[in-house]
Amino acid sequence: MNACPCGTGLAYEECCGPIIDGTQSASSAEQLMRSRYTAYAKKDIGHLYTSLHPEQRKDYDEKSTRKWAESSQWHNLEILDTRGGGEGDTEGTVEFIAEFTEGGARRKHHELASFKKDESSWYFVDGNPITPGTVVRDKPKVGRNDLCTCGSGRKFKKCCGANV
Repeated sequence: MNACPCGTGLAYEECCGPIIDGTQSASSAEQLMRSRYTAYAKKDIGHLYTSLHPEQRKDYDEKSTRKWAESSQWHNLEILDTRGGGEGDTEGTVEFIAEFTEGGARRKHHELASFKKDESSWYFVDGNPITPGTVVRDKPKVGRNDLCTCGSGRKFKKCCGANV
């Protein structure tokens, strides 16, 4: 079986293949998101353009899209959340993480993607990267050479910090 890169466990021909080749429309925003990931993995740049909402196509950069797709090895797609985007909806969002290797470094792209349904077809509208939140400490940071917080009188690095 030629497994679909989107991670559903289905064969490519039963999953994203018909959407990418245009013989079937995506039935949901999530299904379109999966087909777009698969298009990156299979370097099918045409689908990335046609699945983009017509109002957004003026800013489409085929050259940089092709370069990113072709210079990356695509490993995994994880769908974290979907809101709306079903058969009865006209808008939806899909939060996802795409794992890939680029320039020898393994990376994760975390995004909240927006989709819109026009005339029974789903389109990708926009994506906003999600960055990790800022860590806010409720206590001062303990340095390696500070006294250990357990009260032993020893340096942190020689006490509780020895196994960190």
